[in-house]
Amino acid sequence: MKPSLEADKVYLAHMLECAGRIDEYVGGDEARFRASRLIQDAVVRNLQTLAESSQRLTDVIKASEPDIPWRAISGFRNILVYDYLAIDVDAVWLVVDPELPRLRAALERMEKRSPVV
Repeated sequence: MKPSLEADKVYLAHMLECAGRIDEYVGGDEARFRASRLIQDAVVRNLQTLAESSQRLTDVIKASEPDIPWRAISGFRNILVYDYLAIDVDAVWLVVDPELPRLRAALERMEKRSPVV
């Protein structure tokens, strides 16, 4: 999909879906996250696809939320994809809580501001 306002809408919706799935899996419960490798794997996969979608957003839409560390999200995606043997569950949890709720709120604002295409 080529970068465009229409593509931004698709990627924002996908990112929000990934964030929603992560919330569904862990429900903010760190013990639940740590107790299940299945949940950890599901969370990592959704973080990976969420971060991949973030790389495909246009610079214009990302500029609307300058407090979001877009480059760090991209870097985290690279760790999840290329350095998968060294994934640190503690670091993943620190992304899930408190960073993911902050990102999710920004994505919701971006989606509302995004013009209907």
